[in-house]
Amino acid sequence: MDARDPELSKELSATLQARKDLGAEYESELVDSFLDKVAARVDSHVEQRVRRELAQQQTSIARADRRPVGPPRQGARFARYGFAGFTMIAAIPLSAIAATQAHAAGLFITWAGIVGVNVAQALSSVHGPRGKQEKDDWT
Repeated sequence: MDARDPELSKELSATLQARKDLGAEYESELVDSFLDKVAARVDSHVEQRVRRELAQQQTSIARADRRPVGPPRQGARFARYGFAGFTMIAAIPLSAIAATQAHAAGLFITWAGIVGVNVAQALSSVHGPRGKQEKDDWT
């Protein structure tokens, strides 16, 4: 919105002329009416700006979705097996601690957590961060 909006300038001039014609007893109503028009004008400009920003965001998202699909990521298999190997190594001391502290129930809970973490990691690597199916590199 331009600081010197001609439409608002006309409205202000009309409001001031009406105040001269009607007198001071109608001043608050005239000011309220003018402020309502200014607020409506500001709301209109804000709405236009928000629509423009949303359109730009949607355009950038659409462009990101159209990026070319290349060959499978190098090292994806290593990352998948590396995580599984790390959890198996970590499972040794975790199992020992669980078995000595909480016996069979603790051991069961520990291994359920290890399996759950591995399943979650496998699903996230297959579906990717946005939940879309990615290509496997099992070849």
